[in-house]
Amino acid sequence: MATSTKDSATTLSIDTLKRAYELMSTAKAMAELFEERKDITSKYVHATSRGHEAIQLALAMQLLPQDFVSPYYRDDAILLGIGMKPHELMLQLMAKRDDPFSGGRTYYAHPSLRRDHMPKITHQSSSTGMQAIPTTGVAQGMQYLESQNLATSDIPPLAVCSIGDGAMTEGEVSEAMQMAALHQFPILYLVQDNGWGISAHKGEMYAQNAAEFAKGFKGIEVLSIDGSDFEECYQTLQQVLNIIRKERRPFLLHATVPLLNHHTSGVRKEWYRNDLESHQPEDPFFKLQAALKERNIKDKALEDIERQARTYVETEFEQAMAMEDPRPEDLFDHIYHPTPVTEEKGERTPEGAEEVVMVDAALHAVNQILHEYPEALLYGQDVGGELGGVFREAALLAKRYGDQRVFNTPIQEGYIIGSTVGMSAVGCKPIVEIQFADYIWPGVNQLYAEVSRSYYLSNGKWPVQSLIRVPIGAYGSGGPFHSSSVESAILTIKGVKVVYPSNAADMKGLLRAAFLDPNPVVIFEHKGLYWGKVPGSKASKTIEPSDDYVIPLGKARIHQAADPEMVENGASCLVVTYGMGVHWATHASKMFPGQVEVLDLRTLEPLDWVAIESGAKKHNKVLFLTEEVLANSFMESLAGRLSFSCFQYLDAPVHTMGAENTPAIPLNSTLESAMLPNADKVAAKIEELLNY
Repeated sequence: MATSTKDSATTLSIDTLKRAYELMSTAKAMAELFEERKDITSKYVHATSRGHEAIQLALAMQLLPQDFVSPYYRDDAILLGIGMKPHELMLQLMAKRDDPFSGGRTYYAHPSLRRDHMPKITHQSSSTGMQAIPTTGVAQGMQYLESQNLATSDIPPLAVCSIGDGAMTEGEVSEAMQMAALHQFPILYLVQDNGWGISAHKGEMYAQNAAEFAKGFKGIEVLSIDGSDFEECYQTLQQVLNIIRKERRPFLLHATVPLLNHHTSGVRKEWYRNDLESHQPEDPFFKLQAALKERNIKDKALEDIERQARTYVETEFEQAMAMEDPRPEDLFDHIYHPTPVTEEKGERTPEGAEEVVMVDAALHAVNQILHEYPEALLYGQDVGGELGGVFREAALLAKRYGDQRVFNTPIQEGYIIGSTVGMSAVGCKPIVEIQFADYIWPGVNQLYAEVSRSYYLSNGKWPVQSLIRVPIGAYGSGGPFHSSSVESAILTIKGVKVVYPSNAADMKGLLRAAFLDPNPVVIFEHKGLYWGKVPGSKASKTIEPSDDYVIPLGKARIHQAADPEMVENGASCLVVTYGMGVHWATHASKMFPGQVEVLDLRTLEPLDWVAIESGAKKHNKVLFLTEEVLANSFMESLAGRLSFSCFQYLDAPVHTMGAENTPAIPLNSTLESAMLPNADKVAAKIEELLNY
């Protein structure tokens, strides 16, 4: 670990120092005005950069348009430094319609920016530390594009993750730094250490500072500086950024800074701080002022800069206040980016094609994608190398396309999922895999806070193209940690599409459509259907579709139609299901020839509600079937919705069926069988429904 010092041989120009002073005066004037006008600004929570301005401006003034930076919520000086106007920040402060970051949807200094002449900023949430993974994903994407000769910038870009000292204790920060160190990504982790969390002091939060912590990551160079000294910050960053651009490797810069304002407008410094006086001498504003006086800049010139900044900020504030608030109809903009796949295309059953199992259909689909799209890559646990996935779902792909395109990651589901935000932002098309659905939970934080909300909270600037493959379901005594169904939990995360094929043809068509979709898509792949060996699941094997075959997401399919005469006589019913439920229902229906229509949802989000309602009106009796625990499940909620919307058409209460309400699937085969649905249990439920 090294400590930076000012180098007199690289003394900064007067113009650079004066520009920094203008920007610092602007940031200071904004913080003061926000406090004076708290009758307006306290409506929504905000924080300001007071005390942090030197390190923030030193960074911002040296970034290039091709760079990516992830400011956190105290980084308004970074935003000013890259060229944002005060009123643009104030539009977010007041949640105005023309807020350039989010359209009034998220907090102050939660930027997302995509302007050609400025550094790029992807969406990031308020969850501190969360930005480390998506930003590291940006650097990973930069490295990948360079390795494939797909990079377009003459001067190599870099990524900067700005983060506070308190957030360094988050596990996801460790995941990000592990990958950056392991693969030598071009990224700078800029840690602004003011010694405080919210009301927790550093002595309560961590055993070592960020620089000491980062020493454990072999391959990340670490520097510590006085973050309140603009000249030292600028010179150190100039050296570091140049090295990253040339040598393409990671750095961590630990900058100690004072905290001169409230933690946020809602958590005021006087409520808990006992060190305010000790922080005042480290004010970067007065340090920079002193440096300018040493260069013979007169007091009057400095006072003029301050006065002009104050007048400018007040004018900008009035301009922002006069702007329009969001309209109610704006609420529904940018939930999903339009997808190019809107109709079924290609051949589902080409002449002369052979039958294929689901796992091979998926393998062939991914192979074709990698062949067609050089910006596509596949990574996750054990998908690379010789194994090609624990289910052989990526067999031989690493050998065919190389370790830079198909590779193993450490065991870190958060990084696997969250990195796709950054990868997508730079133009990559990531396909990632979570080894078992049971282990998706460490990645749900990233899926919920970063991946799913990026398009919506960036006001349409940053859709995330992310295909997340997840083997799921119970198969042959897998036990409590390799058998779970988790789709209902994932379906509560809005902004993510969820696909669940039941056969090889749908697997191939849906997987390709999911890849082409510019939104995040989770595709659940039932382990018990991969090879069609489970009794009653033979129909999961199909003729293999053409390589260009796609199925639009959100379109259900009638897997088995009822006999029209049975329908006419009121002797039929509809089973709405997906995945393994399709095969249970089909097998069970043999006891009721012609009476059972099986609707395979195929996509759970977006949902083909039209097909469900149409089937209910046609048959008047409906069963919702799932492998999940039924209580509080997605399918139970659909049953309630249908009971309301189709009440006048129903000849029986809407029936539901799923797994028993236990915390986990037992390992013992007898207990597993007792918990889960099967064809015989489904047949009994169908009989009950038909006889109602």
